[in-house]
Amino acid sequence: MSSREFILNQIRESCNAEPSVGPNVPLFHKDSFDIVEQFKQSLLIMGGKIIEKGQNDPFEFVKAKLEDAKVICSLVPDIEGNKKLTDNMHPKELQDIDYGVLRASFGVAETGSICLTDQDLLINTLGYLPQHLIVLLDPKQIVENLHDAYARPEWKQIHYGALHSGPSATADIEGVLIRGAQGVRSLSVLLIT
Repeated sequence: MSSREFILNQIRESCNAEPSVGPNVPLFHKDSFDIVEQFKQSLLIMGGKIIEKGQNDPFEFVKAKLEDAKVICSLVPDIEGNKKLTDNMHPKELQDIDYGVLRASFGVAETGSICLTDQDLLINTLGYLPQHLIVLLDPKQIVENLHDAYARPEWKQIHYGALHSGPSATADIEGVLIRGAQGVRSLSVLLIT
């Protein structure tokens, strides 16, 4: 038997094996704390920003951020965009977007992350190609930690999902941090139901 046949037989055998059940991982919860405040602090540490709700119009400060933008792609009915997103668009057609506005499935307080799924994005590159991303997040959909995040039902109902923690960032060997080098330059979150 050749090495090739040996390797292929090993793969075939492992594909027919019974699926193994992973270990039962306990959930680690803090006794009591303000989960929304923890999310805000974690997001700020990761370079993200919190947008406060306006008194008269909850989207007042979001609309103010968008005033000077040339191309806005919004998947939120309350915020008007000028670039229509359709599910048959080629991803590179999103390269000129100044602001992407969308709603996240949930957030993670421990890391300040937001979960963006294929259902949230319509086209996956909407989470990466705009210069700036504004995300609406229901505060009731913030979970405490990553253990809770991975226990969410969304992971079984989607084809794609990613946890975003702040804007894009990269660092060189000397530890110089550059934000927005390979993705969105800013990530702002509006906590709203």
